[in-house]
Amino acid sequence: MADATEMPEREEPGPGPGPGPGPGPVLELERPELRFEEEEVQHEEELLRNPFSVRCWLRYAQARRGGPRPRLNLLFERALRELPGSYKLWYQYLRQRRQQVKGRCPTDPAIEEANACHERALVFMHKMPRIWLDYCQFLVEQGRITRTRRTFDRALRALPITQHHRIWPLYLQFVRRYPLPETAVRVYRRYLKLSPESAEEYVGYLRSVGRLDEAAVRLARLVNDERFVSKEGKSNYQLWQELCELLSQHPERVRSLDAGAIIRGGLTRFTDQLGRLWGALADCYIRSGHFEKARDVYEEAVQTVMTVRDFTQVFDSYAQFEESVIAAKMETVAELGREEDEEVELELRLARFERLMGRRPLLLNSVLLRQNPHNVHEWHKRVQLYQGHPQQIINTYTEAVRTVDPFKATGRPHGLWVAFARFYEDNGQLDDARTILTKATRVRFRQVEDLAAVWCEFGEMELRHENYEEALRILRKATALPAKRAEYFDSSEPVQNRLYKSLKVWSMLADLEESLGTFQSTKAVYDRILDLRIATPQIVINYGLFLEEHGYFEESFKAYERGIALFRWPNVADVWHTYLSKFVTRYGGRKLERARDLFEQALDGCPPKYAKTIYLLYAKLEEEFGLARHAMGVYERATRAVLPAQQHEMFNIYIKRAAELYGVTHTRPIYQKAIEITGTFWQTWKDFEIRHGNEDTIREMLRIKRSVQATYNTQVNFMASQMLKVYSNATGTVSDLAPGQSGLDDMKLLEQRAEQLAAEAQRDAPRPKEKVLFVRAEGPREALAALSQQGNPEEIDLGDEDEPEPDEVQLEQKRVPASVFGGLKDD
Repeated sequence: MADATEMPEREEPGPGPGPGPGPGPVLELERPELRFEEEEVQHEEELLRNPFSVRCWLRYAQARRGGPRPRLNLLFERALRELPGSYKLWYQYLRQRRQQVKGRCPTDPAIEEANACHERALVFMHKMPRIWLDYCQFLVEQGRITRTRRTFDRALRALPITQHHRIWPLYLQFVRRYPLPETAVRVYRRYLKLSPESAEEYVGYLRSVGRLDEAAVRLARLVNDERFVSKEGKSNYQLWQELCELLSQHPERVRSLDAGAIIRGGLTRFTDQLGRLWGALADCYIRSGHFEKARDVYEEAVQTVMTVRDFTQVFDSYAQFEESVIAAKMETVAELGREEDEEVELELRLARFERLMGRRPLLLNSVLLRQNPHNVHEWHKRVQLYQGHPQQIINTYTEAVRTVDPFKATGRPHGLWVAFARFYEDNGQLDDARTILTKATRVRFRQVEDLAAVWCEFGEMELRHENYEEALRILRKATALPAKRAEYFDSSEPVQNRLYKSLKVWSMLADLEESLGTFQSTKAVYDRILDLRIATPQIVINYGLFLEEHGYFEESFKAYERGIALFRWPNVADVWHTYLSKFVTRYGGRKLERARDLFEQALDGCPPKYAKTIYLLYAKLEEEFGLARHAMGVYERATRAVLPAQQHEMFNIYIKRAAELYGVTHTRPIYQKAIEITGTFWQTWKDFEIRHGNEDTIREMLRIKRSVQATYNTQVNFMASQMLKVYSNATGTVSDLAPGQSGLDDMKLLEQRAEQLAAEAQRDAPRPKEKVLFVRAEGPREALAALSQQGNPEEIDLGDEDEPEPDEVQLEQKRVPASVFGGLKDD
């Protein structure tokens, strides 16, 4: 580089201060590239004044950037001779030297000159990581592997530890670029001492270059290091899964670790992924050629997994393994010919595979039972899977009744005992069935219903074999009072002490007593049920019907009354209906007052939902055996007592019966009351018309409403206003009726109009030709005329006025007997 560093020039003393030409520096340049251009003279002069100004040198270099490269390099050399410790000058100079040789052949001397410049720069810039990075990158592009590696090492030695993180990424990228695994491994080991959290990157590189043994060892360390935090965000389980996959897929290349022990350790550590881990362990043995060990692993897995998902994964892998073994064996037989040993082994493997597929439902059932050994339904399903194998069924039932805890059971635990006994019964071993049920009655179930079901099944079994007396004895024993009685819902007491209050057992005993026992024994059972206060409305009704069938009517009524005392509404509804119907049918009108008392008791506190039936029965009783006005009173009460939705129907019945009993005129007040109660009808109609109708339909609705109000309205003011409206429309305005008296109210005007009409009627009335047949009351003629003109809304039209008048009625007098007056009248 002497040509670049030496400057063959002579410098004379500097110029004077004058601006004009004069004696100045005379540069005798021996080489053409050292001649200055006119625009460079200014920079040279500035450098003569400030030779240590980095900014001046950089401006000068910027001005020469477009010129020949040797002149630019010479300028940088001059600058660095003056300022060898300037980072900016070195950085710009080295970048220029790299750009100048970019794209040249690696053997070009210019590239080596550029490398020499970098080496000279590092003498002063050895603490600058940017210079090292650029130099290393420059060497990497040249392909000089050894020199590059040594330069990276020099950089790591020269730079402080805090700057190493800038060098290592480029260094690692360099060692991964070439197939030199040993060098890369050594570099990575040094790197992990500084950055152990990057171990995953190292493992990935080891797997890519096929060094799986060391990769497995590194992964195992990561899995066991609880403080390790993955830079890629992987969990400890994901790292463990990678390790298991590595061990299972490449068992022959991983020698430093015990794959079986590691995977089995994961089985106890990651219990939610047992299926995949068992499959990995079996795959490890399969790839190692240990097929029998793999089969043992699969068998152990299907016998120990706890979830259906894990079982499905393991079983599918197991079946796939057997299929692959069979396929390989069939290929061997096809290639070697049909040898006897080979065919036998093939048949054996086929039989083993068929047996495996046949065992799947049973194995799945075992998984569910391991998951919940108290699942009664799964135990029943397991028995069904053993159909045709009596000994297996007995063993299953025995294991089930021993395993299932009644307080933890899912389902009805008594069903196992009952099904166990039924199995012996179906096979003709009745004594064994009795033994099973006897043991079942001593089991401490969680609920009384379970024990009651066992006793009832015991009795039904005896009935099926026509042992009627034994069935009665069993049920009587079940309902006997225990030594220590307890409340039915007291869970702290054994169910055996609470069984005596089980309605299920008592109901079956009552049925047996009715069928097999005597009247007294059956009555005693029903009375005992009522005494224990465990009867239902149906039990009460059955008791009443039983007594009625045997002719004890009063006893049946007492039974109904006892049942009524046990229940409240609405449970007592059926009992009341039955009681009232039976009583009315039995006595009719003979005990009318008693029947009325019963109906009143039934209606006392009766909800509106159940009142309709009772009121109709009550009204029917009054119509048939009582008084009509009492029946009308019952109907009238019913219209207020039933539900609003039933009032319309109740009013229709009331009106119909009133018309039949008293005539049509008696229904008018009922209609009026119905309209008052059902006033919401008009509002509902109005809302409907506003939403869905038009102007015409609304007017029609209002017209109908006014007509109905006019028909059933009896208010005087309303009738007066309507009459006044009619007369005013016919004769003129209101002022015409009473001129000069506009302050009179409507009623006064109506009275005046009535007087006028009465006077006119008197003048126009014809004189009667015949004598009057009726006695006329004394009074002012005007009042009679006004009454004759007023319309009666309740008047019944009896025909045309032109009909002939009736003949004179002759009244016959008869002497009243003296006995009527007794001693009050003298002879």
